Amino acid sequence: MKLTGVNEETLWNNVIAGDQQAFRVLYEASADMLYAYALRYFPDREMIMDCIHDLFTDLYLQRRNLARQVNIRFYLLVSFRRKLNASLKKNARFSFQADMSQAESYFQLTFEANDAQSRIIAKEEQQGALHRLAAEMNKLPARQKEILYLKYNCELSYEEVARLMQISVPTCRTLAYRAIRQLRQDMPVTTMPAFGLLLLTCLKNF
Repeated sequence: MKLTGVNEETLWNNVIAGDQQAFRVLYEASADMLYAYALRYFPDREMIMDCIHDLFTDLYLQRRNLARQVNIRFYLLVSFRRKLNASLKKNARFSFQADMSQAESYFQLTFEANDAQSRIIAKEEQQGALHRLAAEMNKLPARQKEILYLKYNCELSYEEVARLMQISVPTCRTLAYRAIRQLRQDMPVTTMPAFGLLLLTCLKNF
C-alpha cells in the first residue's frame, strides 16, 4: 500500500469525515495490496473483488464509528480477512476451505522480478540466487510464508502479524526465525554474504 506524499493520519481523518476524495485515494492505494493478499489463498478473483468492494462499502457507511488512531494497513487487512472468512463460509465452491484457518494451508507466494530489483542485484549469479531463494521460500510451511509476507511485504509489526493471524507474538517471532534459519540452510554458501539483501528483495517482489 503506497500513500506517497500523503499523511496517513490526515487521510484517515478525512475518510471518517466523509471526504470522497480521501476515500478514493485510500481505495486506490490499498485495493491492489488486499487483492494480492487474498489471491495467495484461493483463485476466485470475482469473490475477492466482491469482498474488497463490500469492505469499502462498509467502511464508508460506518465511517463515523471508526477509531481515529489506527494503522491503516493493519486495520484494512484485519477487516478484509473477516470479509474473506465470511464469504468462504457462504460459498459452496470452497466447501473444502470452511474458513480462513483452513485456507491458510494453501497460502502461496508468486515471485515476479522488476526493474528496481534488477538494478539492486545486477550480477547474473545473484539473479539466479534470488530465484532460488524464491523457490525455497515456497517450500516453507504456509504459516511461515504468510508471516514473512505480512512482515516484509505488507510492513506489519510482529505484534500486528500475530493479531491478524490470531497467534501469540512469541509464536510469530519463532515461526519467522525458523523460516529464515531454514532458508539460510537451504541456500548455497556462496550466497550467504548477500543473504539479507536477497531475502528483502525477494519478499518485496512477491
